[in-house]
Amino acid sequence: AGRSFRAVLGAVRETCLGAFEHQEVPLETLVLELGRERALSHAPLFQTILNLETGGVAALTRDELTLTPIPLDHGGAKLDLTLGLSEEADGLHFALEYRTDLFEAATAERLMVHLRRFLEAVVVNPDCAVDEVALNDGAERTLMLEEWNRTAMDVPEGTTLLSLLNTQAVRTPGATAVTFGNVAVSYRELHARADQLAASLRGGGIGRDSLVGICAERSIELVVGLLAVLKAGAAYVPLDPEYPIERLDEMVGDAGMRVVLCQRRFADRISVAVEKLMLDDVTTGSAAPALPPVEVSPADLAYVIYTSGSTGRPKGAMNEHRGIVNRLVWMQATYRLSAADVVLQKTPASFDVSVWEFFWPLLTGARLELAPPGAHRDPAALRALIAGTGVTVVHFVPSMLAAFLDHVAATGTPLQQDCARLRHVICSGEALSYQLQERFFSLAPAGTALHNLYGPTECGVDVSAWACVRGDGRGVVPLGRPVANTRLYVLDGRGEPAALGVPGELVIGGVQVGRGYLGRPELTAERFGPDPLSGVAGARRYRTGDRARWRTEGVLEFLGRLDQQVKLRGFRIELGEIEAVLGAQPGVAAAACVVRTDPPRPDPRLVAYIVPSPGTNG
Repeated sequence: AGRSFRAVLGAVRETCLGAFEHQEVPLETLVLELGRERALSHAPLFQTILNLETGGVAALTRDELTLTPIPLDHGGAKLDLTLGLSEEADGLHFALEYRTDLFEAATAERLMVHLRRFLEAVVVNPDCAVDEVALNDGAERTLMLEEWNRTAMDVPEGTTLLSLLNTQAVRTPGATAVTFGNVAVSYRELHARADQLAASLRGGGIGRDSLVGICAERSIELVVGLLAVLKAGAAYVPLDPEYPIERLDEMVGDAGMRVVLCQRRFADRISVAVEKLMLDDVTTGSAAPALPPVEVSPADLAYVIYTSGSTGRPKGAMNEHRGIVNRLVWMQATYRLSAADVVLQKTPASFDVSVWEFFWPLLTGARLELAPPGAHRDPAALRALIAGTGVTVVHFVPSMLAAFLDHVAATGTPLQQDCARLRHVICSGEALSYQLQERFFSLAPAGTALHNLYGPTECGVDVSAWACVRGDGRGVVPLGRPVANTRLYVLDGRGEPAALGVPGELVIGGVQVGRGYLGRPELTAERFGPDPLSGVAGARRYRTGDRARWRTEGVLEFLGRLDQQVKLRGFRIELGEIEAVLGAQPGVAAAACVVRTDPPRPDPRLVAYIVPSPGTNG
């Protein structure tokens, strides 16, 4: 990084001169020494080559006979990429040969355009840093920054999540809002119970930007608690009762909570000194005291969800009303729930997908169906619930979708038979593979749509969306395009737009960028910052740490992480945090780390990585 073209050229020269000293070594000897396995599909040592012909080959004329060189068609590419250069009288001539089953013609052409731009730049200034040469021209930059980020959508000024929920309750007070097993609660009753609890919170000094913990398993009480916190003008912090007590106490202390709402059976899961209000005691038997309406603005916090992120240490991602409102308004405009729809809520409240599962149906007049605790891990139970309650919208992380489809295939009973009302299956939390997409379409009811959504907890749940297409010729499932009022960038190491098709870091701008990490100014400054590419004063952006690229058709493709973070069933896992180093044994270097999941499981494992020392048998 930062090396000049002149320095790189010198290093290449020295490398080549060193290699020439061993040019007589047979290829077979190299392959044997390096331990490479031979395969008919590719060359054993390299798949890319630069072939330079100096001096050129002139036409030969003798007497009346003239010999002129002509290009030779090999009939196929010998390697993945072969770049040929030949010196001619009018300059360097380039020819690129590529494998058509690996590269599209447009990709090869774009590669040559980028090469030409690079060479034009270094010829003018050989001392420029090679990683600072801009490969995209003005037209490409405009395309990626402006055309593909034209996502403006009107959201009424002053709209908050609370105002949307209250408006729907007034519109359909007698309709069923939530069902849980055999219990059904109307919009009127749900809001009445939440108003009663909200009054207690406000009476205790809870208000705008206060943080209220909620420790409850999936239930009517949980929904009442979430709504009550918003009605008090505060932000909720989910505390999964399955978390270890130490983790729960750490979160309560880190957030500076004064009050935790909990079901009575989980009260002892919070051991630190904090006021606890029991959700079990909230009924509609008494009216809420008359209090002045709470004032909530779009800039106020709506919720804080703790996530491990890039360090392994839990940290609270703060999200404001305007971000989640934008997300939900876009979702309704795109997928259009009606009173006939039933949304299954099965994601733990400590996972950001739960935010739209809880609130999307409640602000559109649809019905929220709560899965029993633990059912989100049981494919058979989920199928029975979807079939028995007429669920029309459900979310799966791809790994759970795979398990669900395994169950469907094993039963031999098509989903069309009992889950025909299913309209939308939404995936997020992990990369959705093309193979899983095709398997879904082969087993799903006719007309059921599959959607691939992407977004981090730090930015209002999801920031891109893609409607999956059966048999898509791309062979991959894209992340799609940015959602409303959102900007997505693929940036290089300098923070500039990477060239079209070139991988870089995926960076998010727009209204859904969260406030930052609670009490972590250094980490907030590292991940969140100004967005100079938007052209909007005060705009901010978030660095995801994900690797992606723009495809030529204007959709994003996910390419993995830039660090050691991985996803398992939608949970973030940090493999890079080393908690302890074990005593080394002869010939072995050993290191151990605690693998932390987000959300954490109740039985975290200590995983040892054993690395053989050089010269040992491992």
